[in-house]
Amino acid sequence: MIRLDIFSDPVCPWCLIGKTNLDRALESRPGHPFRIEWHPFQLNPDMPKEGVDQVEYLAGKFGGKQRAIQAMLQVAEHAKKAGAEIDMEKVKRLPNTLDAHRLIHWAGIEGRQTPMVARLFRAHWRDGEDIGDHATLARLAGEVGLDAAAVARLLASDADAEDIAARDYDARKKGVSAVPTFLIAQQYVVQGAQPVEVWQQVIDELVEKLATEARTDDAPRA
Repeated sequence: MIRLDIFSDPVCPWCLIGKTNLDRALESRPGHPFRIEWHPFQLNPDMPKEGVDQVEYLAGKFGGKQRAIQAMLQVAEHAKKAGAEIDMEKVKRLPNTLDAHRLIHWAGIEGRQTPMVARLFRAHWRDGEDIGDHATLARLAGEVGLDAAAVARLLASDADAEDIAARDYDARKKGVSAVPTFLIAQQYVVQGAQPVEVWQQVIDELVEKLATEARTDDAPRA
């Protein structure tokens, strides 16, 4: 297996689009060699704990409400083409995602990391749920097979908060400046929401490389 590290944030629409494209490529290549691990990267690490109104935040970022709405519509169009579920009318708030990243970390311990990531994307982008809310996060955890009550207790504490923040900082220090960022075999960096065809080509090349290495290893020695 080849490790595929993904730096992502559940409130990043391009991360959802990138995951959707990757998922389609993996489905088309059932013999793919990837073992996926998700890593924290907060788009807005200074976001207030209670989150903010999304349109107001984006209006400040893009220079006006109309420009913000136009940017959101463009993202929604890209998502539609990729087959990613985004309902911009339901996405009212932009949450602080530290606790969501803690939840992804805990899901990884239980072997449920990718389903947890998928559920968080769906909750935020399709259903417009507040994934900064502890009760919501605990419920979502239960839906993917985690102990919801145990997760609620962990969320009420500061468990792993410093570790998640440190991992986020370390990623930035090592050059991750935007998400999604994909690290293949801890060597090759792929940035952005790559098309399905790009991932299919990457998978095909890796499979061929592994097969060549296997043939070389099995060759008789003189």
